[in-house]
Amino acid sequence: MERFVDAAPGVRLWVEDRGATDAPPLLLIMGAQAPGLGWPDELVDMLATRHRVIRYDHRDTGRSTWAFDERPYPLTRLAEDALAVLDGLGVTRAHLVGMSLGGMLAQLLVADRPDRVLSATLIGTVALSTVPYVRPDGTPVPAGELPGIDPRLLEMWSRPVTDRGLDAELERRVGHWRILGGDRLPFDAEDARARERRIVEHTGHYATSTAHARADASGMDRTERLARTEVPTLVVNAPAEPVHPPPHAHHLAQAIRGARVVDIPGMGHALPRQVHIPLATAILDHTGER
Repeated sequence: MERFVDAAPGVRLWVEDRGATDAPPLLLIMGAQAPGLGWPDELVDMLATRHRVIRYDHRDTGRSTWAFDERPYPLTRLAEDALAVLDGLGVTRAHLVGMSLGGMLAQLLVADRPDRVLSATLIGTVALSTVPYVRPDGTPVPAGELPGIDPRLLEMWSRPVTDRGLDAELERRVGHWRILGGDRLPFDAEDARARERRIVEHTGHYATSTAHARADASGMDRTERLARTEVPTLVVNAPAEPVHPPPHAHHLAQAIRGARVVDIPGMGHALPRQVHIPLATAILDHTGER
């Protein structure tokens, strides 16, 4: 079922839920500049066999309100939007699955609103913590010295996005996903193109939002609260991750009290068909323990 939820005065969020309405709620939180359709239908349907699965468009993506230039907001506001989605659907507590920026927003909710969180699964994200990473041999590594973003992505992100028509924009997005997917699984360009074409149709245009990149990112550190949380947390380790490469996932698990790590072979910073079954299995195993 599709609907709109009011998150703030003048801000509406597109929301969709699948699965039995009386099943345990599971909220999917996508990454920066990405709408809810960034979660593939096949994966959503797998999760909906046991959950009421909720996905939504962040503000300034998809069918939700685009108004950053008139009403700028900090990234922390996006975590409040996630709560607004739950409130709009009458959900008191939910399992959270967050990817990339969505994983950071999920950490904010784990830290600040544990009363609303049944469990958290974090994918392709970075710890909102300053604790050092401790290597298997016991050597500490400052968080700021962990491996950085693939230079190919940095170069791509540095280029201004110009309007050269829909086909050119689709090709640009496919090239982006080719790098994000990593180098261990075969890349299906046609699948990526079809998904982006559907997102364009869903959104109603092919403009690229830069709101989340421009939003104030201060006030995100949650070192102490994550270190003492009681929220059961699963961290996905993607060996081909180009945005937050290993050992970021293990650092994240070290920063969050009681967190455990699951490896998804071949996975990068994307959700191709090859990872749907192992990822859904890991998530369902985790939520099934609560």
